[in-house]
Amino acid sequence: MPSAVSAIPAAPSEQALIHFARAFGFETDCADVHDALSTGQQDFVLLDTRSAALYAQGHVPGALHLPHGKIVEPKLRDYPADTLFVVYCAGPHCNGAQRGAERLARLGRPVKLMTGGIAGWLDEGFALATG
Repeated sequence: MPSAVSAIPAAPSEQALIHFARAFGFETDCADVHDALSTGQQDFVLLDTRSAALYAQGHVPGALHLPHGKIVEPKLRDYPADTLFVVYCAGPHCNGAQRGAERLARLGRPVKLMTGGIAGWLDEGFALATG
């Protein structure tokens, strides 16, 4: 009797390749964001989509605070249309980053989700900024 893992067969490799390769167009990870920030290669705007209180308690250094519900065109007018936004929230148990990504996409803005959010950032051993 197969396990719950193998009871549904894996997708063919060709389909898996398409699926996983596409995911990189939608997501980045904490390590890649940290590397870009620490090497001065930040070519994106990092947005923390959580509440002001959570942002003040600790956020990714260099992240701007813009709660997902406040992502509207007037707040973005200072950024060229091709500016890449990277959004994050508390972590896998929070959908604030997805809500922010959806709003940015509806506004025609390039966007990626930083998978793991704050939880992932801390899991990697990276420091938070406060205030």
